[in-house]
Amino acid sequence: MNRWKAGIWFLGVAFALVMAAFVSARYARNPKNVAYVTEEGGSISIIDLNTLKIVKRIQLSDVQPRGIALTLDGKYIVTANKNTSDLAIFTTPRLRLVKRIHIGHNPEFIKIDSSGDRLFATFEPSASARPPGAPEGREDADEENEPLAKIASFRISDWSPGPVATAGRETEGLEFSPDGKYLLVANEAQDNIGIFAADTGVVIRNVDVKPYGTRPRAIKVSPLHNEYSVTMEASGTLLKMDINFNVLKSVPTAAKPYGESFDRAGKRIFVAAALAGKLQVFDADSLNLLAEIPVGKRCWHFTFTPDDSKILLACGRSNNIVVVDPNLYKPIATIEGLNLPWGIVTYPRSYGSLGLP
Repeated sequence: MNRWKAGIWFLGVAFALVMAAFVSARYARNPKNVAYVTEEGGSISIIDLNTLKIVKRIQLSDVQPRGIALTLDGKYIVTANKNTSDLAIFTTPRLRLVKRIHIGHNPEFIKIDSSGDRLFATFEPSASARPPGAPEGREDADEENEPLAKIASFRISDWSPGPVATAGRETEGLEFSPDGKYLLVANEAQDNIGIFAADTGVVIRNVDVKPYGTRPRAIKVSPLHNEYSVTMEASGTLLKMDINFNVLKSVPTAAKPYGESFDRAGKRIFVAAALAGKLQVFDADSLNLLAEIPVGKRCWHFTFTPDDSKILLACGRSNNIVVVDPNLYKPIATIEGLNLPWGIVTYPRSYGSLGLP
């Protein structure tokens, strides 16, 4: 090989290596300013928050993903899959499935602790995995004889299992105390809030909320670390509790409040009233109703965008994402083409019914 050909060969190899490194870096880099959506119809979608367009969507085989969590470094998405009784772990750049973990019948809510080290997932041995659109609820007498729900835990570093806590019946929303020591769960069928030691799964106490309503669904801690809010699905109730779980006030909401979240400043509480088709906004101090925003059918969960300029609601029966201006209190866009969207989170991580704190 003469010097000229050797030079051309060297440049070609160098160019190939540079391009390979570029492509590798591109696909290894965590997407920024995106939302991840689970669709109970069997898909996961990525939404570009700059354009409000779906930029990637994968169809899953025999999986109905509901609950969703994003690791703090943005590298992994974890979904709770209703009909396969497991968790699925995906890399975020390409939504590549890397692991599945069987946990138990009817998993639903998942949550990562504030340190980013552990993941918790609820599952209900007694619950029937109803198809989308099926009637909800069972007789109280049946519920009393059913097995209790469980909360599985895993180390995120290697996805090894940790303690499994025994909760109440129909355990729903998960939250952590501000110091991270306690895991809080809403036990729907028992009308209480369970408080567990986060490191061991041992139950500390149960807080009875039946005097104020029925079927607690979600619990969120204020970003000010001074109070909690709780939605109660069947009675249509919003509770405000102090840091020691004393109820300070309760007010009615529209029908079937599901997901809820404080805003980043801790000044307002947003509640998705799923059956009423509304996003309600309450003053966090007084619980006075500030606004009602029409959003569509069965909007379960929602998230703020990382810059707090928008709210995205997953509306399962409408098969879309409704985009709301949280300050003007009105819808501003709709993202179509989804199949029973259920959960939604963003990266960078932001406040929402399944997201921060």
